Amino acid sequence: MDDATTDVRVLATGIALGESPRWHDGAFWMCDWLAGTVLRLDAAGQREVVARVEGMPFSIDWLPDGRLVLATPDGVRAGAEQEPLGACGRGWNEVVVHPSGRVYVDVPGSMPWEDPLPGLLAVVEPDGTDRVVAEDLWFPNGMVVTDGGATLVVAESHADRLTAFTVTDGGDLVDRRTWAETGPGSAPDGICLDREGAIWFASVPGARCVRVAEGGEVLATVEVGQPCFSCVLGGADGRTLHVTANDYDASGVGNGRVLTARVAVGGW
Repeated sequence: MDDATTDVRVLATGIALGESPRWHDGAFWMCDWLAGTVLRLDAAGQREVVARVEGMPFSIDWLPDGRLVLATPDGVRAGAEQEPLGACGRGWNEVVVHPSGRVYVDVPGSMPWEDPLPGLLAVVEPDGTDRVVAEDLWFPNGMVVTDGGATLVVAESHADRLTAFTVTDGGDLVDRRTWAETGPGSAPDGICLDREGAIWFASVPGARCVRVAEGGEVLATVEVGQPCFSCVLGGADGRTLHVTANDYDASGVGNGRVLTARVAVGGW
């Protein structure tokens, strides 16, 4: 196990509620849920509003043709005009695009402050049709696709685990299994994959990001000191961990920041 990383720097402040960080086309992107904006930030933390979304939650990724895809409170949408792509008429939480062009989205069964109820995971096909492909997920959150598209991993925040599925040629999810137990009370939220196949997960209650191997071995920890909602690897060499952190307690959420830390293994 690597030593815990403590050299955390501030990239941006003044975020209302930061979520869904992404590294795309040489830049850091994120969603500010309470402001209703998709942001692109440069290396100095200067931000540009790329899109606006009504309501929350909403998350982003990109289709193989380069279009921005959004999981929104009213279905999955794509492109600058946010044209309906599929699974419309209901809200979605997180999104990940498969190399095939399929879009996977999830939604919890209850809010964090409510009694837990199972959520689900759905797929939107390139032709716009959609279907549920996994159920009985305990607050499904961040997702990654690994093994060249053969595996999808989803964080189950209320179950303290990362859960893996095999992705079939037809886009179904089978062979459900525990990819890693993340520890009692860790509540893994947003996740990202690195070049060695390990996964970083952000922990709101732990105020840290943790790198784990398949099977659950902890490989590294970044102690942030503020609830961590999600994380992504980026930077010129892929070795900068970007974290969306927000104060969060019974009084509400605020003081959103983007924090960075240098790590040993980069991302894609």
